[in-house]
Amino acid sequence: MQSPAKSTFLRIGTRGSPLALYQARLVRQLLGEHHGVAADRIDIQVIKTEGDRTQAGNVSLKEIGGKGLFSKEIEAALLESQIDIGVHSAKDMATTLPDGLIMPVFLEREDPRDAFISLKATTLEGLPEGARVGTSSLRRAAQLRFLRPDIEIVEFRGNVDTRLQKLRDNVADATFLALAGLKRLGKQSHVSSILDPGIFPTAPAQGAIGIEYRASDDETAGKLAPLNHLPTFQQVTAERALLARLDGSCRTPIGVHTIIEDGLLTMNAEVLSPDGAERHRETVAGLPENAELLGNELGLALIDMAGQAFFDRLRGL
Repeated sequence: MQSPAKSTFLRIGTRGSPLALYQARLVRQLLGEHHGVAADRIDIQVIKTEGDRTQAGNVSLKEIGGKGLFSKEIEAALLESQIDIGVHSAKDMATTLPDGLIMPVFLEREDPRDAFISLKATTLEGLPEGARVGTSSLRRAAQLRFLRPDIEIVEFRGNVDTRLQKLRDNVADATFLALAGLKRLGKQSHVSSILDPGIFPTAPAQGAIGIEYRASDDETAGKLAPLNHLPTFQQVTAERALLARLDGSCRTPIGVHTIIEDGLLTMNAEVLSPDGAERHRETVAGLPENAELLGNELGLALIDMAGQAFFDRLRGL
């Protein structure tokens, strides 16, 4: 007699990169542990996004649409009920989600700092004058131009292994990668040094895994609630509010570092011109439960400091 087929507990949509698959499997593992569900009842569906399709062309993200390139197809599958949740690197997500979708659940944040990787120097300061640094991040490029205007920026896209291979192929002398991704993939041995977030603040929501689902799906919301890590939720909420206030996109170089310590949330943020000629920095602190208000307040302070014309020029590029 055949045993009855096992029903699917949840369907996860994800990109197919090694890091994205790691993140989806981590969500599957945590769901299984919390609900006592076997892994084979949680389906992982790989969805190719526009961002994936353009990787090989090495085209700058700001030239082909910026944020949303790694999520649109997953969100379409959500809206069509082909999947139940989308698992994302939160830093890749637009601040405004499609109508009917929400992203209120975040796993505990991994180390958000940037890693410096080079076969020729152990630190950014140790790179020789005129060295080539590969990055596809407008933020990292602007920060680098501010700190080391002698450096040549080389466009650098691809997953972690692709970028490491480009260093071995001498496409560039160094690059930056999110330390979180390297740690999740067990590749932290490639790190030459870790950048001080006080000097080199990172992308909003870097190191956080966000889970997106249909706002009307109460059943899925209940399944996911135990996975939400409150301090990460508060940090990311503040950083995404900052991003939204500054009209952040891949055309806006924004760096931020947020900590929660002794019951206080402190955010340090900066906005730069893409050429690194201008940098404006500000700090705000307050109760973590006021995270969204604090992010908005910090954004307004930066707008006041830099001037609206500064942001208008960025949007007009």
